[in-house]
Amino acid sequence: MAGGWMIGVMVELPGEAAALRHFFAVGQGDRAKAEWTAIDKAMLIGRVAASPVGGLEPVHVVAELSPQTLKGQALKPGEVRPLGWKWPRGWIPA
Repeated sequence: MAGGWMIGVMVELPGEAAALRHFFAVGQGDRAKAEWTAIDKAMLIGRVAASPVGGLEPVHVVAELSPQTLKGQALKPGEVRPLGWKWPRGWIPA
């Protein structure tokens, strides 16, 4: 059972040629709620892409996070943590 989800959200930023994928760790077991929570956080960064970019959906699950991973990374239930646009190596394998 998932303790949380790693969600990728394609965010359009001023000055960038294309939307960039931003990663969010969400301490929510329900996948749909985790996706909407990540969207809400992404909207604070920029505009969420309206269509696929480079073959990636605007909002997509990158990985399921186990309860052990959440505990190891100190992510509380219901918490969402923006991780930036670089691959989150400490959270999931490369």
